[in-house]
Formats: sequence, structure tokens, C-alpha cells
Amino acid sequence: MCLAIPTKVVATLDDGMLKVTVGNGPTELTVSGMLLPEEAKIGDYLIVHAGFAMHKMERTEAEESLRLFRELSRAAGDEPTF
Repeated sequence: MCLAIPTKVVATLDDGMLKVTVGNGPTELTVSGMLLPEEAKIGDYLIVHAGFAMHKMERTEAEESLRLFRELSRAAGDEPTF
């Protein structure tokens, strides 16, 4: 199952690769932007699956999704790290 937690582009790399953070946390991933219909820029929010950016999100949509995931995590007794 994929939860589709929004990621944020923090750097653009060579060959269409992107460095993203998971949510607003410290976890960084390097993902491919080759499947996006348009080039991603620093600050864009993305949905990533299996190492590929699949979809750009509006900032407000991403922030609301992150807020809801944090709320669910707290309700389950965990402190979110994203």
C-alpha cells in the first residue's frame, strides 16, 4: 500500500534527478523526475512512487495532506517525523 506522503523538491540534479525531503522532515531521497509532464523546480511538492515523481501538487494541497497524516500519526500514539 502506498500512502503518497508529499515530498518537497530541495535540489535539482543531473539527468532529471531530484533531491526531495519527505514531508517537512529530515529524510531526503533522490528520485527521478522523468515521468512528470513538466520540469519540477525547487520548492515544488510531488507525489513519489517507487523512486519516480508521479505528480505535482499545489502547496496548499500538500500542506493539508501533511497535516492530516500528522494528525493520524498522533491519533495512533506516534509522534510524526515528517
